[in-house]
Amino acid sequence: MTRILLCVGEPILAKGLESVLRRAGEFDLLPTCCGTPALMEQLSQGASPELILLDLTEDVTFAVMSELKKSAGTAKIILWAKTVSTELAFQALGLGVRGILRKQLPAEVQVKCLQKVRAGELWFEKALTDSFLTSRRVSLTHREGQLVSLLAQGMKNKEIAAALNISDGSVKVYLSRLFEKAGVKDRFELALFGLRNLTSGGQLPNAETTRDGVSSVLGLRSLVMPRPQLPLEYAAGSARPGTV
Repeated sequence: MTRILLCVGEPILAKGLESVLRRAGEFDLLPTCCGTPALMEQLSQGASPELILLDLTEDVTFAVMSELKKSAGTAKIILWAKTVSTELAFQALGLGVRGILRKQLPAEVQVKCLQKVRAGELWFEKALTDSFLTSRRVSLTHREGQLVSLLAQGMKNKEIAAALNISDGSVKVYLSRLFEKAGVKDRFELALFGLRNLTSGGQLPNAETTRDGVSSVLGLRSLVMPRPQLPLEYAAGSARPGTV
């Protein structure tokens, strides 16, 4: 029997999922959690699931997934979602999430996903992996990742500088480099992509300061960006007007 811990925000959905898994006859269900705080508490109290199925609600951000990965030990994490952006899926994969399962799939497919992940495989639908191939990944340094995370929260340069314990001038230098690195034209566009990479639509992580005054802002490891589209004449392989 595989020990599985469900974190589902809606009780009626939780009951239905529990029923499906009990009928499968191969899962040992731990007490279901109704939100991420309860999930973290249960893990801290010694729960040792082999699988964690996490409902992708609005409060499940990049920061929450990162913290969950640290607390989950060897448990394999699967996100349970109606929809998920390419950006968040890519970040989740980078954090060690083993699968993304759509709620709309038939019950037998839901069980099959859990079986595959339990066996050590990944579960990402073809449409999602295809979207990875049509995107480009921009690797970020630790500091760049922190800065993008704060920029996505709408912080101004002075606020970012205070949160990261650096000068306003350093923030401007980092931003200038990030614009070029990510291929964006301004801070708004960079913040927009940062937001899409950080969250499924809920709250962003807040900047915190340790006792030593060192910033503990969680930073992205990368940005997933759409590949730039070539102009039609280039895509067709023809020359632009006026060229030979």
